[in-house]
Amino acid sequence: MPPKAKVTKDMVIDAAFEVAREVGAENINARTIANKLNCSTQPVMYHFAKMEDLKKASYAKADSFHTEYLMNIDNPKEGIMLGIGLNYIRFAMQEPNLFRFLFQSGFAVENSLLEMIDSEELIPLLTAMQDAMKMSMEQTKEVFVTIALFAHGYASIIANNSLEYDEKVVASHLERAYRGAVLALQEETK
Repeated sequence: MPPKAKVTKDMVIDAAFEVAREVGAENINARTIANKLNCSTQPVMYHFAKMEDLKKASYAKADSFHTEYLMNIDNPKEGIMLGIGLNYIRFAMQEPNLFRFLFQSGFAVENSLLEMIDSEELIPLLTAMQDAMKMSMEQTKEVFVTIALFAHGYASIIANNSLEYDEKVVASHLERAYRGAVLALQEETK
């Protein structure tokens, strides 16, 4: 009889990510992960004695997946801010379980939007936006906060099945929010 395939820590994390993606992070437990891996719960518990640690590891994987998704902009020349905002809302529509896990589960490292905006993970995004908008980093952050709050509200409503996604309407609203944020910033600096 051939030896059983070894279940690695990465395999357990990948399975937990898939469970979160398919049926929600609240369903991450030793039994569901073991079923996903077609093994006993022993390998799962060997790598993650505490399910909280497995949820944190799968959260980190979901966060990386989300960041990659956001930065995959179809046409950056049309506006990186609009592209990222639309991707954020599209993600909520296409991956509602992951969206809820990332933004409505309490697993985020940052406790507030202000903490998030100063996080290292956001530097590449803010730098790309700063270059595209030709503004200082502080001005870029001001515009980002406005768009992030607007996009997050839209995405949350969509992820919780309270609004149907209409890309033209969403794009129009995001564009207005962006223009309003830039205009307000210009008014303040006069």
